[in-house]
Amino acid sequence: MKVNDGIRAREVRLIDANGDQLGVKSKSEALDLADKANLDLVLVAPNAKPPVCRIMDYGKYRFEQQKKDKEARKKQKVINVKEVRLSPNIEEHDFNTKLRNARKFLNKGDKVKAAIRFRGRMITHSDIGKKVLERMAEECEDVATVETKPKMEGRSMFLMLAPKSEKDNK
Repeated sequence: MKVNDGIRAREVRLIDANGDQLGVKSKSEALDLADKANLDLVLVAPNAKPPVCRIMDYGKYRFEQQKKDKEARKKQKVINVKEVRLSPNIEEHDFNTKLRNARKFLNKGDKVKAAIRFRGRMITHSDIGKKVLERMAEECEDVATVETKPKMEGRSMFLMLAPKSEKDNK
C-alpha cells in the first residue's frame, strides 16, 4: 500500500479517520489534513477515479492485518498424503497390516494413496489389482471416503482415500 509521499495522484477522494467522506481534495491538502490529525494518508483504492485515500494510523492498521493473518494461519489444517503400497498377489496378513496402517493415517487426518505396482506380466491381470484396491476402499469405508477411484498410470494403479469429515459422519 502506498502511504503519504508515496502517493502519485494529484487529486484524491478523501475519507477521514471516522469514515466520513471529505470529498475530492488535492494531494497536498490531504497530506496537510492527515498531518494535523497526526495520522497517515493511505491509498486505499488506486484504480478508482479519482483514487481513494484514507486518513488512518498506518502502523496500527498493519499490526491488525498481521494479527488477522496469523490467526487465519492457525486455523489452517495441513493435510499430508501418505502412501500404502500393495501388490496384486498380496497375502491376507500383509493386506491386514497395510490396512491397519492406512486406517491409522486416516484417523490422524491424513489422506492415503493406495498404490499397486505391476511387475512383469502382472500388468495383463490389472483386474486383480483393481479388486485389491476396491477391497481396501471397502474396508476403510467407515473412516474414509474414496476421493479418486482406482485408475492406471503406467505400470501402477492408484486409489485416493480422504478421511471422513464431521459433515460426512452426520
